[in-house]
Amino acid sequence: MKYFDYAASTPLDPKAQEAFCAASEHAFANTESLHDSGSRSHFLLEQCRSKLADYLGVSPEGIYFTSGGTESNLLAIISLVIGQGEKKHLITSHGEHSSIHSAMDYLAAKGYEISYVSMTKDGMVDLEELSGLVRKDTALVSIQHVNSEIGTIQPIPKISALLKRLDILFHCDCVQSFGKLELKEISPYVDSLSISSHKIYGPKGVGALYVNPVRYWEPVFPHLAHEKGMRGGTVNLPGIAAFISAVETVYEDRDLKIEKAWKLRSILFDALQKDERFTFYHNEEKGSQVPHIVGLSIRGVEGQLAMLEANSMGFAISTGSACGIKTPSKVMNAMKIGSEEAKCFIRISMGRHTKAEDVLDLAGALSSIAQKYSTQTLSQ
Repeated sequence: MKYFDYAASTPLDPKAQEAFCAASEHAFANTESLHDSGSRSHFLLEQCRSKLADYLGVSPEGIYFTSGGTESNLLAIISLVIGQGEKKHLITSHGEHSSIHSAMDYLAAKGYEISYVSMTKDGMVDLEELSGLVRKDTALVSIQHVNSEIGTIQPIPKISALLKRLDILFHCDCVQSFGKLELKEISPYVDSLSISSHKIYGPKGVGALYVNPVRYWEPVFPHLAHEKGMRGGTVNLPGIAAFISAVETVYEDRDLKIEKAWKLRSILFDALQKDERFTFYHNEEKGSQVPHIVGLSIRGVEGQLAMLEANSMGFAISTGSACGIKTPSKVMNAMKIGSEEAKCFIRISMGRHTKAEDVLDLAGALSSIAQKYSTQTLSQ
């Protein structure tokens, strides 16, 4: 199987696996235990916290380890919003990850009002519309850094500037950007951000949340001991150690890895762009997108069919985000793409082990799927 679903999950890095096993053997004690074994575990945990803070350009005091991006998003939004007291208005976009919508739905049931900002045809948040949505009672805005379906990079500093004048909290889902973009460049502009381990060759079930220490938050569940009360349960120290090992590896020669991804993207685009049956969503210059995520559709061919056909030919691709109920692409809806076209959306995402010849083979497979189904559909 040739894997083109790295935006959903990545294989475990060998060094991360070694770190997991070492921590499991030598730092198995509870980090809150007061004996020497517990102290050793606590020391390793705080080392991991400090290292991650350095990569993010933030204070270690604001780092909380979680079970992944979903929990980080839920905890950040709910904890910060509850801490805002009387402010009852929230803003997000339809193109966000399902965990963001879950947090918003939870708060809506508690009496909060949710507004949704549109995305432009280029997959960018409509800043003019966002400016018109903010109010004095807006507690928080949540906008992702990189879209998980088409890879667009949102203008985080510009969004922050719109919110600062009313002291509105800004949460940023950075799950797809961490390890690909320099988060030190955006961390000063947000009040909280979320990241995940298994998107960067670390183990599943681990992630982190950053909340600016100057911001007040209230725990979703009171009286918890671990992670300063942000979440309960004994921390997954082996997973955290492996996560930090993966972070260190993914940042090695990061620029060269990004350049490789751009070359792979160009190979796919060049192979398919002259075929009018293919539509690429936001295939622009560097700076407005990450290269490893490619969103496209085959005219008249539903994404689910294209994915299953590709799978039978030995290629793993996606119809969009791997989380949640299989509905038409969220970002297609946010961009106001028609429902029929939205159903045809597929996502190609590349990673560390992707080879140029694999991309060419995938392009050939997609072309054969288009030849088999697109013409047939159009002639009916």
